[in-house]
Amino acid sequence: MLFPTVQFGIFFIIVFLVSWRLRPNRRAWMAFTLAASYVFYGWWDWRFVFLIAASTAFNQVMGVAIHHNRSESTRKLLMGLAVGGNLVVLGFFKYYEFFVVSVTNGLGELGLDANPPLLRLLLPIGISFFTFQAISYVVDIYRRDLEPATPIEFAMYLSFFPHLVAGPIVRASEFVPQLRRRPDEHHIPAAEAFFLIVLGLFKKVVIASWLGTEVVDPVFAVPGNFSSLEILFAVYGYAMQIYADFSGYTDIAIGIALLLGIRFPQNFDRPYSALSIQDFWRRWHITLSRWLRDYLYIPLGGSRGGESATYRNLMLTMLLGGLWHGAAWTFVVWGGLHGLYQCVGHWRTSRRAALEAEGVARPSAVPPQLRPVLAWLATFNLVCFAWIFFRAESFSAAFELIAGLLDVTDLLPAPTLLLVAVVVGMLVAQFSPRWVGDWSRAGFSRLTPALQGVALALAFLTIDTLGPVGVAPFIYFQF
Repeated sequence: MLFPTVQFGIFFIIVFLVSWRLRPNRRAWMAFTLAASYVFYGWWDWRFVFLIAASTAFNQVMGVAIHHNRSESTRKLLMGLAVGGNLVVLGFFKYYEFFVVSVTNGLGELGLDANPPLLRLLLPIGISFFTFQAISYVVDIYRRDLEPATPIEFAMYLSFFPHLVAGPIVRASEFVPQLRRRPDEHHIPAAEAFFLIVLGLFKKVVIASWLGTEVVDPVFAVPGNFSSLEILFAVYGYAMQIYADFSGYTDIAIGIALLLGIRFPQNFDRPYSALSIQDFWRRWHITLSRWLRDYLYIPLGGSRGGESATYRNLMLTMLLGGLWHGAAWTFVVWGGLHGLYQCVGHWRTSRRAALEAEGVARPSAVPPQLRPVLAWLATFNLVCFAWIFFRAESFSAAFELIAGLLDVTDLLPAPTLLLVAVVVGMLVAQFSPRWVGDWSRAGFSRLTPALQGVALALAFLTIDTLGPVGVAPFIYFQF
């Protein structure tokens, strides 16, 4: 059940009306919302409802056991078992075939014949997201940052349908307290919610869909049919497509949750305006970045073990972050590139600080007013280069596209003016001050209900007119 569909519209209207009707009765409201979330999840394949129910039961039992046990060694063992259990389930469904094929091919290169069974497993949608939320729950209880929720609160936290299939990755400490507060049904932030929903729909249905079907998909499928400039703008186009697609989903999810009385954390903050790779990851998929930091990078040792340990931990974190996105070596390379970028950035920062401390730092030959521009150009193009491996179906496809990109003897034909305008327009929008978005939302909120209705109707008509027939699944559904 996709957000931009009539089926979801009918589903949500029913959920919205019944939810607020039941809100005075907290238990009835949670039971209904939980049931609705299971219906939403089971719409793709009802069998996976049992998977998320089993994950809920397992992690709740382990969380309670960790909380009540007084032995630190036992608590640590239980936490390890809980995290390990979650990773085993995730690995079985998402990575079994990937590792079997990789090992088989590796043994074949050594002249050894192996033929392990391939199970052809169907990947449960959203398993990466709810598994990471479950891990954060048991780890936070182990760290004594969180007390166990009640069973129905935890079940709602793990399966709440707006964030279930593609995030944001919400923490229990952010979500559960909101279940215990009764919001005022007369003060629903409807204007903010509808503003976000319309913005998200426009990003997904109009921008991302057009870029994908008209530009990105054809070029990545057969790069040899296109000039170097067309390939370059297809790479830039994919950077814009995945941002519009994923941030569009997040906007819709946040808006839907707001209409139900729940507020999610921010997940994007103009990432393509970043002046460094570190800054990019503070702005892109923010909830995943902080998850990787708090539950992987810091437990690995963070920057506490010296320079070499910091580089190792940065690289491991980004490699595993790449693998989290998909069961393919291209995703690992994407993560590895970002790990390398982070290590180089950390090295440059450390070296500059050391030289300044010694009083031997040399002034830069680049004028101060140009430094931010060059930093942005470098960051943006490094991110876009890594996106090639993220999007390509294989290494051979990625290298073919890179070869075409570097072929300066084949610059023409140039990309269309419409494509250039869309890419440049989206880049310019990345640099708009935060107050522009706040002012736009506030302006919409100040309109009378009648004018808001007219504005929404016009927006939906525009999206329906400009959008394609049918809507492709969100890119991050596959992760």
